[in-house]
Amino acid sequence: MHLRIRNNRQLSIFASLVVLSAAAILAASSPARQNAPKPAAKQAKSATSTSDIDRGRYLEEEVARCWECHDPVGDDGIPDRTAHLQGGPVWIQPVHPMGNWSENAPKLAGLASYTDDQMTQVLEKGIGVNGRTIQPPMHVYHLNHADASAIISYLRSLPSQ
Repeated sequence: MHLRIRNNRQLSIFASLVVLSAAAILAASSPARQNAPKPAAKQAKSATSTSDIDRGRYLEEEVARCWECHDPVGDDGIPDRTAHLQGGPVWIQPVHPMGNWSENAPKLAGLASYTDDQMTQVLEKGIGVNGRTIQPPMHVYHLNHADASAIISYLRSLPSQ
């Protein structure tokens, strides 16, 4: 782009436009603007909305695949999907013995034994309810808060048998 400025007035107008454009870009991307309250219509979505639960279901079933260890395993060695996330003995064993290997996967359906804060620590930081790093074979996840909240909403929506 070639710009020809012929006089001081044009230069002044051009400089003003550049300054205003830069100010608008900075204002739109400032942390204060990003953290500002949203209009009431956008805040209507609750923490346990259907879309949060659906997102949590997708993350649990297709990404984290929690059911692979937290569904009890039948006599045939296949996870029992009728007892979804009801916990049970861990079917996978390490090649070499490990002192901190968990023998049981806890029940997650309904999250009756956990607070949201405890589950947030597990999913975002890999810290168990005992304050220590979670034990293998559980994976250490570092999920963002929105994904962790969606999974928690989904787990809370499940029946606790």
